[in-house]
Amino acid sequence: MDLIEDTRKFVYDILYDEPSTHDISHIERVGSTCMKIQRSEGGDIEVLRLAALLHDVGVVKEHQEGGDHAEYSARIAREFLSGNGVDEPLIDHVVACILTHRFSRGLRAGSLEARILQDADRIDALGAVGIFRSLVSMGSLRGLKHAIGTVKESSMNAYTSDPFEGFADYMDKKPFKIPEKLNTDTAKIIAEDRLRIMHLYLDALAEETSLE
Repeated sequence: MDLIEDTRKFVYDILYDEPSTHDISHIERVGSTCMKIQRSEGGDIEVLRLAALLHDVGVVKEHQEGGDHAEYSARIAREFLSGNGVDEPLIDHVVACILTHRFSRGLRAGSLEARILQDADRIDALGAVGIFRSLVSMGSLRGLKHAIGTVKESSMNAYTSDPFEGFADYMDKKPFKIPEKLNTDTAKIIAEDRLRIMHLYLDALAEETSLE
């Protein structure tokens, strides 16, 4: 098998029972969105494919130990790629993309490929799939806290006593701030369409939960 397929298998084996929404379906969607953006914006395809596949591979360790899954993912990616004989400059480029991908860290991407990965990862928090992911994530984080005591400091709105309030707070702090933080014109166009869906859903949710 080639490097991309070896990497995909490696990631699948780690994330096959990932309980939150940084699962393999998220990985594949981010990779697909990276390629969609790349077709308009350019960028190194191999770097993007590897970075997309490996960007969340450390999330299981984050669930178990706390900390930052971007840093764990970068470390795991470096070890895996080095063990597969990948050239050091390519490894450094992929690792740099992974280190800056997280929305909550607010880090500036240093290359076109890193900017595209940031955009693709953030876009997956928008639209119908973004709503689905946020609700699944809230449930899984609450479950992890109950089961093993792990609390994700960057997602405290998941633990509110009223889940509706936590969801509204999450929307204000993440999805609705994503467009202003996107790097590429292509990503901004995609985000605009997805945000329409989210606003329609929230309007319906507000109406259905109103006690008036």
